Amino acid sequence: MSILRMPAVKAATGHRSHASIYGAIKEGLFTKPVPIGKRSVGWPDDEIQKICDARIAGYSDNQIKQLVEQLHAERLSRVLKSICSEVCNHG
Repeated sequence: MSILRMPAVKAATGHRSHASIYGAIKEGLFTKPVPIGKRSVGWPDDEIQKICDARIAGYSDNQIKQLVEQLHAERLSRVLKSICSEVCNHG
């Protein structure tokens, strides 16, 4: 998995502006970014691909919102598993 910065996300999704992506986030139609530095964010590439695939497949906005919720839950699960693995292996 890699993290895509805003220009790559715009290119992959067809969004023309930062504002349109952040508007989609506010509406629940796009995953929230992850911090990658003091003033920079990005998105996991697999999440962007899944959202694009859903759009191409004709998912409704409600279905996209459900997908985004699922992607956020999967992201949290990955992080928790990683933390647990580190703690369990070092404890």
